[in-house]
Amino acid sequence: MSLPSQSLHRMLSAVGMFAMAASLSGCILVTDTSRMNPDVFVQETAPVFHVPPYADPPTNQPPPMPGGIPQKRQLYPTYFHQTYRPTYGMPVSNPVHRTMYGAFNDEGRTLPAIPYSRIEPRFLRQEVSYQTTEAPGTIVVDTKQHYLYLVQPGGKAIRYGVGLGKEGFAWSGRGTIQWKAKWPRWTPPADMVARQPELRQFAAAEGGANPGLNNPLGARALYIFKDGKDTLYRVHGTPDWQSVGRATSSGCVRMLNQDVIDLYERVPASAPIVVI
Repeated sequence: MSLPSQSLHRMLSAVGMFAMAASLSGCILVTDTSRMNPDVFVQETAPVFHVPPYADPPTNQPPPMPGGIPQKRQLYPTYFHQTYRPTYGMPVSNPVHRTMYGAFNDEGRTLPAIPYSRIEPRFLRQEVSYQTTEAPGTIVVDTKQHYLYLVQPGGKAIRYGVGLGKEGFAWSGRGTIQWKAKWPRWTPPADMVARQPELRQFAAAEGGANPGLNNPLGARALYIFKDGKDTLYRVHGTPDWQSVGRATSSGCVRMLNQDVIDLYERVPASAPIVVI
């Protein structure tokens, strides 16, 4: 069946006009083959997830108490803190660490739990092999590695992570734990009071700072003497768990409060201590 000549003419005219328009616009009609490309398919069909903006987790530090001690803290990162990036996924929970670092009541004060998953594992309390000529019961502070060892029999030691202030690097040698204190009072040194006049109310002449969760000496303190004289060097707890494993602007040898309590119970008075 043939088309009338008039209809055929109209059809040919329309085709000609379309071809002319395509030629003038520079368009080239090609078949879209991208739909057959697996990469394009994956890109166009991949699910889109809503990722909320990051917010810091709530602090684990005890709330400041009325008349609390103003503390100026500056942390100096170790090599680990400069290079370590945490991996994300399902949290790994060690029941031993939950027991070690959980909240508990001590001498009428409730110590908050320590978020141990945010601390490098090597700074958590653990028994390790440790070859030394020091007698069991000796404390060895390795200022380079930020470790405190309590020497045990059989080539073992209990190792704790510690934070060190500039006072912590100022003394080395052999000494003795002359005495120990639970929830000690804190008296800032004269040079610290000179730098921070707001601490004058806690100076020795004023009786020092009251014990408590915000006291810079934490839950326990071990006082180091040499030849019968106070070295002014202390092993003590700290409410600032983030300073463990790091160098800080001030302080001696800082330990997690739960760790310094454990050390306090294991170490008798007159125990020898070596700082290297």
